[in-house]
Amino acid sequence: MSPDYIKAQLILLISIVAGIAFVGCIYEISYGAPDLGFAATWAILLLSVPVGVYSFVKAVSLARKSMQ
Repeated sequence: MSPDYIKAQLILLISIVAGIAFVGCIYEISYGAPDLGFAATWAILLLSVPVGVYSFVKAVSLARKSMQ
């Protein structure tokens, strides 16, 4: 296993956690009373989108690079 492949797996884990945070925030906001408050929940929601997308794209590119 190449180091790029291992990095890709760890970055993919970050993407998965960001996706779970995004879905959790949507659920909390739609419920009407977020446990962390509206400001913190919106902040997590808005941060999880770019982090999730960027880390997913980076993980895919690293995995492709490791396969060549």
